[in-house]
Amino acid sequence: MLKSFLKLFEESHNKAKPAYTIELATAALLSELVNADNQVTQTEKDEYKKQLKRLVNVDDEAIALLLERGQETADDAVDLVHFTQVLNKHYSADEKVSVIKSLWAIAYADESLAPLEESTIRQIADLLYVPHSQFIKTKLEIAEGSK
Repeated sequence: MLKSFLKLFEESHNKAKPAYTIELATAALLSELVNADNQVTQTEKDEYKKQLKRLVNVDDEAIALLLERGQETADDAVDLVHFTQVLNKHYSADEKVSVIKSLWAIAYADESLAPLEESTIRQIADLLYVPHSQFIKTKLEIAEGSK
């Protein structure tokens, strides 16, 4: 009896785990940042699209779908761990730094950096095991470029 209960529990737990593609996980992380400060501007949306195109190699139709699905997925997410786990499995250290750079570009798109945006990027960088020095370096690169 106990074995069948445990098997049922394992099956339901395995079904509950969402499986994200690399592209969707990336889109969801970028979308998290767009919504981090609860003030979504058109320049942030435009930068989100630009950065997503830069990070994932898909056509314009797929980008439009990814933008929409990334937003929905981020809205439904409880935390960022599921997305960063996908990136940790498939991205190199340089690709992870590139994601952090894209996050900074989105954060600075409206020419201001909200504390919640920086906090979100820091959290994502930590979950992606990006060294703090790279976190700061990419921030400074983008901040200097936006002036």
